[in-house]
Amino acid sequence: MRNFKLVLLYDGTRYHGWERKQGLDTIQGRLENVLSKLCDAPIEVIGAGRTDAGVHAKGMVASAQMETNLSEMELLRAINAHLPADIALREIKEASPRFHARYRAVGKTYCYTCYDGVLKPVFDRKFVTVLDASPDLEAMRQAAAYLVGQHDFKSFCGNPKMKKSTVRTVDRIDIVRKGSRLTFTVHGDGFLQHMVRILVGTLLEVGWGKRSPESMKALLEARSRREAGFTAPAQGLCLMNVDY
Repeated sequence: MRNFKLVLLYDGTRYHGWERKQGLDTIQGRLENVLSKLCDAPIEVIGAGRTDAGVHAKGMVASAQMETNLSEMELLRAINAHLPADIALREIKEASPRFHARYRAVGKTYCYTCYDGVLKPVFDRKFVTVLDASPDLEAMRQAAAYLVGQHDFKSFCGNPKMKKSTVRTVDRIDIVRKGSRLTFTVHGDGFLQHMVRILVGTLLEVGWGKRSPESMKALLEARSRREAGFTAPAQGLCLMNVDY
């Protein structure tokens, strides 16, 4: 049995997230189906995380144990030949027997993209969130500075039944404008359910003058989802990279 590290990119628009769900179309389900047919045996795929329904990825990492004599290049070609057009295997490498995509991950980078131009983003409408008004970048950057570091991010957790620790370390939040596009690039050691989307929604509210940058400190201390901003739509979010 060989252990493999897989790097995938996908357009999550029509999928019910990464995680396998009975009767629903998911990324993990699609990949496991292809690998199981290729190896003529049930194959379990372990992802580095669980992207939500509608969220995209350019660097999702997964691991899978397979009994096969095919080379890495032969596997890459065979798997991509059977995956749908909106999912692609970017890389497959044989890993050590102890490699585990989720447990070995030490960090992730997400990018959230907004659009506030006059013209509709016709050709990339599935990958950006259109804003009704342009936010104040400097105010959002000031607010983001309060969120960088190790904090209890319970106010930014979309799971009200979360029983495990909600302490996470966010070491970078870069907010950049390029023309009509505004990107929030967030790197941390791990993220709670909907955490990046709630962070973005809250920062946008700061940018629109609905909150002050200084209010982030009290928001973290409140440890209440009700105190944070709205959950930004899924289509603007993309998992860019996983660190090991």
